[in-house]
Amino acid sequence: MATFTNQATLSYNGGSTSSNIITGEIVEVLTVSKTAVTDTYRTPDKVSYVVSLVNSGTTTLTGLNLTDNLGAYAVENTTVYPLTYIPASIRYYTNGTLMTAPTIGVTPPLTITGISVPAGGNATIIYETATNEFTPRGNEDSVINTVTVTGAGLANAVTATATVSPVTAPDLSITKSVSPSVVAENGQITYTFLIENYGNTGASVSDNVIITDTFNPILTGITVTYNGSSWSAPGNYTYNETTGEFATVAGQITVPAATFTQDAATGIITATPGTATVTVTGTI
Repeated sequence: MATFTNQATLSYNGGSTSSNIITGEIVEVLTVSKTAVTDTYRTPDKVSYVVSLVNSGTTTLTGLNLTDNLGAYAVENTTVYPLTYIPASIRYYTNGTLMTAPTIGVTPPLTITGISVPAGGNATIIYETATNEFTPRGNEDSVINTVTVTGAGLANAVTATATVSPVTAPDLSITKSVSPSVVAENGQITYTFLIENYGNTGASVSDNVIITDTFNPILTGITVTYNGSSWSAPGNYTYNETTGEFATVAGQITVPAATFTQDAATGIITATPGTATVTVTGTI
């Protein structure tokens, strides 16, 4: 709701006098809401938004412009955008009917022009964005994303905001390597399992991280280490020399959370994963 004031001036015989000041209110007829389809994200990931515009007035609002700041924030003297609009993902409905897609700007922030909202009706705009190298990933971080609507028939810009946050969970991957890669019969080899955690939360005992493998060829006389310390069976792992089946015991492996560093000049965020290493050495 916007207010306005007005005062008249009366002039006569070279003099003048002012009227009283009146105050009025302009009732905004357009309301805007913005919703993220899911309120959490990973990196990389998609974040979809639904923007709803409702016109309570008796006149169709035409030529409206919508600007989405894509969560913009400042790094030093640079503005970075933690979300990237996915081209051709937009869907535009008026009163539930799919319309021709409006015009989209080519550079951030996201600009959408040529939107109409029928009198007593609504328009819905749905589009997808992607997380990128500027998207915050810490478990206390978030992307606060604001949409602003302007245009003829609106006394003031109308805004709506949605907030999404990183998934608070481990994000594990595993890489297996062998050394040496060429070995003679009855020779000894070492399998190394590197577990990396790109998540903002450490993998704890309660996450029950387990490595399973079936060695082929079967290994005999194995020794196992975890982060350089010796492990023993059956407390830390199990192994069947008949079948070659190997498994770590649930809760024995934990992996620290990743750490995130933002370049002060470019704003790019890089992740250094937390790691855990299991080695198995045996004779083939």
